[in-house]
Amino acid sequence: MIDVVMPQMGESIVEGTLTKWLKKAGEHVERDEPLFEISTDKVDTEIPAPAAGVLKEVLVEEGKTVAISTVVGRIEEGAGNGASATSVPALTLGATTPEAAPAPAAAKPAAPPPPAAVQEPFVAEPRKEPVASSAGPYPIPVPEPQQPVATDGPLSPLVRKMAREYNIDLRQVKGTGAGGRISKQDLETYMSAQGAKTMAQATTPSAAAQSSAPAPAAPPPMPRAQAPQARVEPMSIMRTKIAEHMLASKRTSAHVTTVHKTDLTKVAKLRDRHKAEFQQRYGYSLTYLPFVIAATVEAIHEYPILNASIEGSNIIYHNEINIGIAVALENGLIVPVIRNADEKNVLGLQRSIVDLATRARSRQLKADEVQGGTFSITNFGSFGSVFATPIINQPQVAILGIGAVEKQPVVIDDAIAIRSVAYLALTFDHRLIDGALADQFTGKVKSILENWSREIL
Repeated sequence: MIDVVMPQMGESIVEGTLTKWLKKAGEHVERDEPLFEISTDKVDTEIPAPAAGVLKEVLVEEGKTVAISTVVGRIEEGAGNGASATSVPALTLGATTPEAAPAPAAAKPAAPPPPAAVQEPFVAEPRKEPVASSAGPYPIPVPEPQQPVATDGPLSPLVRKMAREYNIDLRQVKGTGAGGRISKQDLETYMSAQGAKTMAQATTPSAAAQSSAPAPAAPPPMPRAQAPQARVEPMSIMRTKIAEHMLASKRTSAHVTTVHKTDLTKVAKLRDRHKAEFQQRYGYSLTYLPFVIAATVEAIHEYPILNASIEGSNIIYHNEINIGIAVALENGLIVPVIRNADEKNVLGLQRSIVDLATRARSRQLKADEVQGGTFSITNFGSFGSVFATPIINQPQVAILGIGAVEKQPVVIDDAIAIRSVAYLALTFDHRLIDGALADQFTGKVKSILENWSREIL
């Protein structure tokens, strides 16, 4: 019997919502055939079957959120297509196994009803409407009675947590996501509107209070301005796990960063020549990042220890070069992986970057696309940063960052020239990599970029 588990979709994900089973208990499934769909704060995707056989048990019902590595079902390996669905007991959560019905008792005459005189008349008590209260900093006024509104689509763990902590009635929130799905932004918009409404009610006295209020006395002196009140908001699950992951990396590795100033003039001119053609032929721009990745994987071949990891007192040298690229999300980040990056040219790398980044922002990455990275690259220059000191993505031993490419005056042969310059920042684990080796590696990447001569197609 093969266990089917909830996969981990990134280092900061601790749970997922099983939104839909694509197979029913008793049905045959092939290996790698889509088995069920999940939704997390970063990814919505289909999960393939780990083995071929018959889906013997369904342990987690649709719409339920469970922790990663939770067993959600079981597959009987090797069962053929002829397996009958009736021979497999389908398990539905919340249902009990029916017991055998007892033998019918002999019919007895029905007892006569009690006399009407002893029957108490039933008087229905008036229904009491519940009073809404707030567990957070946003008071919630009592809503007008109305018909309940169904919430379409499964809710993410973050939305459920915010609704629970701030005591929000999700029937009052309008979802703007796909299929009416409620997002974190919808909740924040709702809470802001409720807060504004409450402040307006608190500052506007009723007509009766105005008529009965005495004539206002002379206003007292205005008090000193006080510090503005703070708004307390709990961290999202994603933010909490990213924080834990970053702290764990700082505790694990001896972080050191070396920065190399790099002349990207040749790459910039080549990019300018092909930029319009790229946009017209492929529908996306040609950026600097695929050039940096190509130079990095070539340097890794010369210095393979940068592509290694540490396990106890052992060094693990990875045979594949799988480059993780940091992608900024609305409320966090994720690092999808370009597998076998050394087998792709600049065009192939650019296509992979666009594909992974687009699907990361729409939460459509697959489980194996956020795992197995051996070296990471972050392009903080896309946000205007000149250089930074990135944190190592565990269990890797190095991460390379590239800053913004800017035109600067540079002295060349005692003459001033205008060159396209960027800073390469390599953060490395000093437990395994010494400063000299780190500088040699970064210098190799720098040399390849400054003397770029290969074609991009």
